[in-house]
Amino acid sequence: MHSHPIPAVDAIIAVEDGIVLIERRFPPHGWALPGGFIEVGETVETAIRREVKEETGLELSNLELFGVYSEPDRDPRRHIISIVFTAGGHGVPRAGDDAGRIVVVPPRSIDRPLAFDHEQILRDYLRAANQKIR
Repeated sequence: MHSHPIPAVDAIIAVEDGIVLIERRFPPHGWALPGGFIEVGETVETAIRREVKEETGLELSNLELFGVYSEPDRDPRRHIISIVFTAGGHGVPRAGDDAGRIVVVPPRSIDRPLAFDHEQILRDYLRAANQKIR
């Protein structure tokens, strides 16, 4: 058992047709935003770029901090704090590393349950996008 929360990163990646979701290859299974754990010696920005490249093959642009999600039960494995970014994605999406499959879905049309608290993250993202439009 870890005595401290574990830091991780996730990304809301906008591509032409929507946002990128991965189907997790390892437990907990399900659809999720691309992301993962920060390695020793990495900045959070380096970590999210590495994780996204490994899982999707995409390069990120316009990386911006979106929010921090820290509910102790947000991840069934242990207490994980996620630093979430928004970014554009460039390249051809291809599943790799922890990703079994990749889909690009309009964010208002997601019809599948998401792992962890990623549904809440996307609700917050849509709410923020609506506020920017006004």
